[in-house]
Amino acid sequence: MRHTLLLLFALVVAQTFSQVDPTSELYITLQKLDSTLFEKGFNQCDSLSLDKMISEELRFYHDQSGIQDRKVFFDNVKKYICSNPQQKPIRRLEEGSLVVFPLFNDGTMYGAIQHGVHHFYIREEGEEDRWTSTAKFTHVWIMEEDSFKLREALSYDHQQPK
Repeated sequence: MRHTLLLLFALVVAQTFSQVDPTSELYITLQKLDSTLFEKGFNQCDSLSLDKMISEELRFYHDQSGIQDRKVFFDNVKKYICSNPQQKPIRRLEEGSLVVFPLFNDGTMYGAIQHGVHHFYIREEGEEDRWTSTAKFTHVWIMEEDSFKLREALSYDHQQPK
């Protein structure tokens, strides 16, 4: 009986704190944030949209360019992502790779973890986008003033196309 109760408790805890369903409000919200972050901020170089989404306390960990705070992150976006429209880096989320996990403190959700795989391309006018790499990402979104802000970001396991 005791083992049955422990197993039941473990299953309830696992269900409570596991990946959320792709139809849930949290998943849809984080999917939209991912889309806005990369489509507007990365692909379209809309720095105002990007600015609204990034926490003042951002820490970005990249397996090829080290640890970046908010200032360095924005400097690097400007320098490496948005400086040359003739060879524009583009990011696309791998369909079906996105997963979302809520973060709770005493039963109150204060943020969420988002994980997935993304592909990077170079876009040149008149050419098909050229695939340059694939990587995993993990983002920690924290509620700040009633909206999610990207606080921690990891981009790792960058692989060249084979």
